Amino acid sequence: MAITNATIYDGTGRLFEGATLVLENGRVSAIGSGVAIPAGAERIDGTGRFVTPGIIDGHTHMGVFPSPSVQGHADGNENVDPNTAQVWAEHSIWPQDPAFDRARASGVTSLLVLPGSANLFGGRSVTIKNVPAVTEQAMKFPGAPYGLKMACGENPKGRYGSRGRSPATRMGNVAGFRRAWIEAADYARRWANFRTKGGEVPKRDLALDTEAGVLDGRILVQNHCYRADEMSVMIDVAKEFGYKITAFHHAPEAYKIKDQLAKEGICVAIWSQRWGFKMEAYDGIEENAAILHKSGVCVVIHSDEAELAQRLNVEAAVAIAAGRRVGIDVPPAEAIKWITSNPARMMGIADRTGSLEVGKAADAVLWNKDPFSIYAMADKVFIDGTLRYDRLDPRTHHVSDFELGQEATR
Repeated sequence: MAITNATIYDGTGRLFEGATLVLENGRVSAIGSGVAIPAGAERIDGTGRFVTPGIIDGHTHMGVFPSPSVQGHADGNENVDPNTAQVWAEHSIWPQDPAFDRARASGVTSLLVLPGSANLFGGRSVTIKNVPAVTEQAMKFPGAPYGLKMACGENPKGRYGSRGRSPATRMGNVAGFRRAWIEAADYARRWANFRTKGGEVPKRDLALDTEAGVLDGRILVQNHCYRADEMSVMIDVAKEFGYKITAFHHAPEAYKIKDQLAKEGICVAIWSQRWGFKMEAYDGIEENAAILHKSGVCVVIHSDEAELAQRLNVEAAVAIAAGRRVGIDVPPAEAIKWITSNPARMMGIADRTGSLEVGKAADAVLWNKDPFSIYAMADKVFIDGTLRYDRLDPRTHHVSDFELGQEATR
């Protein structure tokens, strides 16, 4: 398939005008002006339209807090202990969540589904491709690394402090983190000794399995954290125990420690417009993304909820405009990284998707207008080269089993 005469943001910072994108055998096979189109390829005229990599939502709870939002569907928080590193989000995902279909129609091709933030250690995240399916296994991104969801601040200390339990303070939060890493390091040593020297097989512990996976670099740390001072403390904890924080999530005060984040190579997954809804979000500003980007930080614009996932392109546009107002002009070809290649990097899948480079997955969106326009709509959405959504073809508008027949009964 070849999309011709389009304006293409490739997700690496390059902009192609009047260019062609060739998708072949599920991958990008050519991009640019004057590229050869394989004989027999289907052609789509992209004149006046734009192409981007598939949108990647780097923080969502789709499937684990699905629609409709009722107690019977609330499967995102194992809300019983400050440390529930043993649970895996994939074991809660409900593929019939209608939010997946809404997101696909908005250009979202991959997602990082995380447990909630009630606990210090919330459990493992999972990366999925946004394809219609009846099982989570059919959606799971092959070979993507797991993440461990951790949470600072008000959520864990408020949840357990209100029950008369620890942690009840931020210092209690940090003590809980350090206690867990001490146990995980000891667990990892016991297994390492067994593998090299033999002897009695150590008893497996599911929570410590996950934490030990962080210590040996197999599992990525996705850390919910709002305040700048807390992020800095968490960096200290990571250095104490020898692991790396992959990303701080939400991070409305990240701009206050931009140089530290750039030095440590830590991504930030943020909103543009949400602030002030609790005390630790009080200093959120719309210029956050632009300030961080200018300082060399890997910026990700994320949703955290199903409705915002339908307009991540507009959320990124808000951040671009906010930057311009304070003299930071982030070119659109750079800003598209915030919702494509940067989340792919944060999720450990940038070698396979997130940008339109030869050999990478053919995850792409054809837009009717510049994607940073509030009027932009996804005309066609490709996942692994397969047309998964066409705005003008109702046959491609997947309807979840949950919604089937509901219109007829109204």
